[in-house]
Amino acid sequence: MDDDNRGDALNAFTSARRRLFGIAYRMLGSAAEAEDILQEVWIRWQGTDVSQIREPVAWLTTATTRLSINVLQSAKQRREVYIGPWLPEPVDTSADPLLGAERGEALELAVLLLLEKLTPTERAAYVLREAFDYPYSRIAEIVRSTEPAARQLVSRAGKHLAAERRKPAPEQQRRRLLDAFVTAAQRGDMGALEALFDQDIVSLSDGGGVVRASRIPVIGRDRVSRFIRAFAPRFWAGVSVHHTVVNGESAVALTRDAQARPFAVVSVVTSDTGITRLLWMMNPGKLQAIPDQVLV
Repeated sequence: MDDDNRGDALNAFTSARRRLFGIAYRMLGSAAEAEDILQEVWIRWQGTDVSQIREPVAWLTTATTRLSINVLQSAKQRREVYIGPWLPEPVDTSADPLLGAERGEALELAVLLLLEKLTPTERAAYVLREAFDYPYSRIAEIVRSTEPAARQLVSRAGKHLAAERRKPAPEQQRRRLLDAFVTAAQRGDMGALEALFDQDIVSLSDGGGVVRASRIPVIGRDRVSRFIRAFAPRFWAGVSVHHTVVNGESAVALTRDAQARPFAVVSVVTSDTGITRLLWMMNPGKLQAIPDQVLV
């Protein structure tokens, strides 16, 4: 590749990088794996005669999506033997995000978790359509399908998510519920916790077998309230709570004692019935995208 082509290749990749990351991250639920995908796409792009590519962004998007499908197929097998509940890796979106989407669809942790139940091709079609508004004709080309089949993939994925997901509470209400939960959890106030929880609440803790965390989902208002009350004195000792925004929604990052590095990120899923999911991200390897907190 001559210098002119090398420069064109770099410019095309750089301008598309944010969108490519957004696609790969939504496909895999992992910022680290998304970065690996982008590295592989860049290597392949460098070996391509850019002067022969009429639509560089289309080429890069196709490569990113197809590689993500391949990785997701093997990732599903790894997650079947994952120690404890698997949660998507949270990404800090309180500053300028790296997700680069025109729309915020398929970004929330709760949605990423639901997307795990789709086939890799369904997930790709849904992400391209709902998060990036790609036309069905282009989606069909990317996933090696027909346009009617691409429409069916998106429709099937959307129906599955709609059946599984309740209408979320507005963000302001969600923030209030999150704050109230943290206060009640720190105190071990079972009555206050029960008042915040949906009857069928589920608490999911992702420690990845690296740190101590519940290895099974805790289900039901009474059980979750008792569970949180039981570990409150030990868990919250010396903990500072920092409000942040992950995946476009309010969350709290937790630090302990004089450490600036968060040891956990806690997010809630809400509806008009209260908190329906508690998501505890405690796997250190999945907290790399969360910045150190400024301790006051």
